[in-house]
Amino acid sequence: MKEFIKVRTMNKYMPIVLGFLLVILRLLFGLFWLLAGINKVKDEWMTSPILENIFLQRLTELPPDSFSVFYLTKFAIPLYQPIGWFITIGEIYSAIGLLIGLTTRSSAIISLFILFNFAIGGYYDASLIPFFVLVLLFIKYPTGLWFGLDAFLNKQFPQSRLFK
Repeated sequence: MKEFIKVRTMNKYMPIVLGFLLVILRLLFGLFWLLAGINKVKDEWMTSPILENIFLQRLTELPPDSFSVFYLTKFAIPLYQPIGWFITIGEIYSAIGLLIGLTTRSSAIISLFILFNFAIGGYYDASLIPFFVLVLLFIKYPTGLWFGLDAFLNKQFPQSRLFK
């Protein structure tokens, strides 16, 4: 009987613990994006051909018949400048959103889009899997309502999907 009570009590607090852990992971992921975005601003990704050079280098490392080569040659390299803008601004937007819990799910969707494009651009390996899992959890669970500005703004604008 004591074991049953102990397990039941532990299950009572498990959602709180997991929610707290997810918020901490959201903050750490936001910090990751912030540092990445600042680095891209510093390296002038929006105004220099650095991203084009990265894409051209990546082409030499990929099998010629891969989808990544097709993606890079037909989309990413010709549009490297707007992609540089999108990645830089997207990382900073996602960072701010995840750090302060503002439009948290939208920030996570932008993060997912950026990660997906990294993967199809040939930068896929096992290290991306935890990032994808985290972003999907941030999309699924309303961590901004638990700890963030989404909680306040959701009360002010209950019909808006941005703050859910």
